[in-house]
Parts: sequence; structure tokens; C-alpha cells
Amino acid sequence: MKKKHLLIKLFKWRLKNVTNRQFIIALSIVIGVASGLAAVTIKMLVQKIHDLVHHVIDNSTNGWFFIIAPGIGILLTVLFIKYIVKRPVRHGIPNVLYAISKTQGKMNKHNMISSVIASSLTVGFGGSVGLEGPTVSTGAAIGSNLGRFLHLNYRQITLLLGCACAGAMSAIFKAPIAAIVFALEVIMLDLTLASLVPLLIASASAVTVSYIFLGTEVVYPFDVTHTYDIEELFFYILLGLSCGLIATYFTRTYKYIEGLFENTSSIGKRLFIGASILGILMFLFPQLFGEGYQEINSALSGDVNYLNNIGIFAYFQDNFVTLIIALMLTIGIKVIATSVTFGSGGVGGIFAPTLFMGANTGILFATIINKFGWVQLSERNFALIGMGGLIAGVLHAPLTGLFLIADLSGGYSMFLPLMITATTSYITAKSFEKHSVYTHQLAHRNELLTHDKDQNIMTVMDVKKLIEKDFAPVAPDATLGDLVEIISKAHRNIFPVVDDKGILRGMLKMDDIRGIIFKPELYNTVMVEDIMYMPEYYITPDSNMEELVNLFRKSSRFNIAVVDEGRYIGFISRANAYTAYRNQMKRFSSHY
Repeated sequence: MKKKHLLIKLFKWRLKNVTNRQFIIALSIVIGVASGLAAVTIKMLVQKIHDLVHHVIDNSTNGWFFIIAPGIGILLTVLFIKYIVKRPVRHGIPNVLYAISKTQGKMNKHNMISSVIASSLTVGFGGSVGLEGPTVSTGAAIGSNLGRFLHLNYRQITLLLGCACAGAMSAIFKAPIAAIVFALEVIMLDLTLASLVPLLIASASAVTVSYIFLGTEVVYPFDVTHTYDIEELFFYILLGLSCGLIATYFTRTYKYIEGLFENTSSIGKRLFIGASILGILMFLFPQLFGEGYQEINSALSGDVNYLNNIGIFAYFQDNFVTLIIALMLTIGIKVIATSVTFGSGGVGGIFAPTLFMGANTGILFATIINKFGWVQLSERNFALIGMGGLIAGVLHAPLTGLFLIADLSGGYSMFLPLMITATTSYITAKSFEKHSVYTHQLAHRNELLTHDKDQNIMTVMDVKKLIEKDFAPVAPDATLGDLVEIISKAHRNIFPVVDDKGILRGMLKMDDIRGIIFKPELYNTVMVEDIMYMPEYYITPDSNMEELVNLFRKSSRFNIAVVDEGRYIGFISRANAYTAYRNQMKRFSSHY
């Protein structure tokens, strides 16, 4: 009680002495630091587990632990979620998008820690996924719950989620500019220019925390020794086309494998199948183990020995055909390994696998071109630009791919090739797949927010909250006289005809019976069931706002009946729906 009283006094003091703008800026610093600490925690925890796993592998005489390690990590993840968290730990970024679009920005408290532990177990033991999604989810959960604790409104909580996402990305990649672009492009926040200030502060705060604990070195060090020649720009267009096609393959394979695992109801069966597939893949392609940061850095230095020094290609070194096959298989099978890791119960992100595939795609493309002597391309540069191309295609986020790679490489001297490849990849991937791997499920359920403000408003509106129930029902066996008695006490001009089981049998409008209600001689002879009609247009409580609006346009009616499996629920009026729409528009357009 004393604690509650103290909080009330604190809230009153804040309202009196601190403006909303000042308060949000202060919170953005807090969120940035918290997101930075979350990223640091995940990275350090994964490194500890990773070192432990490799210590066991290095001291193993038969090497079998390397093959079963990913399965052990996923098993521990599943056990942690099932018996400790006892709630689903959803994939990071889709979880944030769902919170923004469907739960008023609310995220479960367990997401502040569950994603950290679950992803650390998955990735630390060699699961073929990344840490970006869980880090973003952790930061967003911190922002969401802090906003709810401080009784902030939807607009403010959404802004805190954006700050948390920007902070998490900034800290884990040490890419503060790309992190802000990511929050605007992928998280799809509709922000005013003034709202960019908290994003900037959160991103700067988070990357500062990362610098303190993890050092100032970029994640993927890259020195540009040669930029590009004009004649090479055509090949960057071709690289963009290649990245777009591979991104399409990524998305479709991911969705297909995800569907297969979702149709497998048994958790144990999913785990066994996933662990078995991963074991086989790790045996054949050891380079798929874990996030793949070392392999990416090798590719960026022009060294692809990680492909033919280990695994099934160890006996075919220095052979062009074998190298091309190895690169193609590594790219293709990385998608399968990532999808299986997710499908069998692992928790992680797709940024790292996408960057891994992008680097190998660039190397593959440049190697083929150089072999046939059309022009001598820098394999290092194409590996770098390929990473941006895959990010643009897989995430449908060309600006994120552009600025992320520019930030990661520590310079912008390759900006033009990045622009060309990222844009071409995005256009190509978008031509084949309307939605990215992040958004396809939300879009399928009509729960996806976009940069279209009108569409966003309809997405977040809840049809159930628009239902009006003050319509006077009439029994189908009632007489005209009974109806007149009901009309004398009613204040609406529509009357649902409902039987004793609550089933909607029809409806009546005042305009339809105006000619007979003043004829007393008909009161006992005319029955309601003889003059009622069944509504041509109706909607269910689970329908979305877009369906309701389309129904109003199609029918030109002022009221639409709401029916749930035949049962009468109420009506939704056109006036009430558009009033709610205007109020929601004000919420979206207001400043923080």
C-alpha cells in the first residue's frame, strides 16, 4: 500500500514538472541502455556456452558431440519453455509486430528474460540461427512493460517499442544508423519527425553500452582496398537479381518447412525429426554450425577454405567445379538448417543466416564471373554487397540492408553498388513474394501493420468493441400487437427476430411495417414471422474492420447484423464505426 502511494506521488510529480517530450526522451535513454545490456548479455552467454561446447568437441575422440550438440540445445530450449516459462516464446520480430498490431503494444513479462535464455541455448549449442530477433524481442518486452507500468498510452508504448528495437539492433551489430532505419522500415512505425529524436537517443545509448562491454570493433571488419569501376555496376544489378531469387527461395522454403513442423502435433516428434536432420546436415556441412560469424568474416577476406577444408569437400580442394557446388549447397542447405532449427523448437533470428547466405552468394557470383574472364571482380566486395542484397530481399527491407552493411563495413565508399544491389534484390523478391518471412503469418491473419496509415487503423480496431446491443428483440411467434407494444418502448428502428435459443430468425425495420402498425384490426392476425425478412448482409464477431467497411460499401446499409454461428449478437452501425475510426485516427496522428 505504501509502495502504491509512493508511485502515485511520483506520477503526480512527473505530470506537474516534466513534459511528455522530456519524459519520453528520458525513457529512451533507459530503454537504450536496457536494450544494450540485453544484447551484451545474450552475446556473452552464447559465447560461454559456445566455448563449453567446443571444449567438449575438441576433447571428444569420435566427434559425435558436434553432430548431436544442436539437438541438445533445442531439447534444453524446449524443456525450458515447457516447464519453466510455461508459455510460448514466439519468434522475436514477428512477436513485436503482433504486439503493435493486435495487443496495443503489450508483451508478456517473461519475454524480458525468456528469449535471452532460450536463444542462448539454441545458438550456443550450434543451432543454425542468429541472435538478432531474440535481442529485439527482449528489448521490446522491456519497453512494453515499462510503458505499461508508467500507464503510457498506445502511441507512447509503440514509440518505446521502436526505441527498444533500434537499441537492440544497434547494440548487437554496433550499427546505430542501420538500427534506426530498421525500426522505421521493418517494425513499420508511422512516426513524426519529432519521434525520431527518441530513436536516435536509444540507438546511441545502446551502442555505447555495447562498446563498453564488447569493444568498439565492428562485427564484420572490412577494409575497402578497391571500390568499383563503372563497368562493374552492371554486374551488381545481376548480383541483385541473384540475391532476390535466393531470397525468394529462402522465404518459400522457410514457410514450407514451418508448415510441415506445425502440422506435426507431437513436440517430441518435432524435436526428434529436427535433431536428426540437423545432425546429418552438421556432419555433411560443419560450416552451418551456429551463427556463422567466422565463416562470414572469412568470406569477407576472400578466403573460402571453410568450405573445402572440412566436411564432404575435404578431398576436393582447389577445384573450381567443387568450389561452386560447395557454395551452392552451402547456400541452399543453410535455409533448411535454419528452418529446421526453428521448426523443431529452437529460438533465434534470421539476420545471421541471411548475412551468411549473402556473403556466400556474393563469393559464388564473383567466382563464376572471374572464371570465365568477362571481368575481374573483387570477391571480397561482392561478398559484402551480397550480404546487403540478401537482407533487402529476405526482409523486404532495402534501406536496412543498405545502411546495415555500410555500418558494418565501417564506411560508405561502396554505397552506390549497395544501392543498386539492394534495390534490385528487393524488387525481384517482392515480385515473387508479397510478404517477408517476418510478416507472412500476420498478413495471412490480416494482423499486419504497414506504412499505410488507413490500413493500420483498420488493423488495430476491434470489431467486437463496435457491437451495439440495445436493439429490442422480438419473438418469431409474436403478433403485430406484441410488436407495437415493443416499438412503443424502443428507441431504435430495427428489431431483430430471435427465438428462445438466441438464434437470429430474421429482422424488421420500421420502414417495412409503417403502413400496418396503425391498423388495430391486424394486431391479432398478422404474425411477426410472416412479415420479417432474413438480413442479406451480416458479419461475425471475429471479422476484421476491413471486412466490415467493405460490407458497408457493398450493402449501402446503415446497420449490419452481427451473428455468431446463427446466434444473434447485436448490430454495428455505420455512424458508430466511422466515429471509432476517426478517434483511432487521432490516436495515430497525435505526437508523443
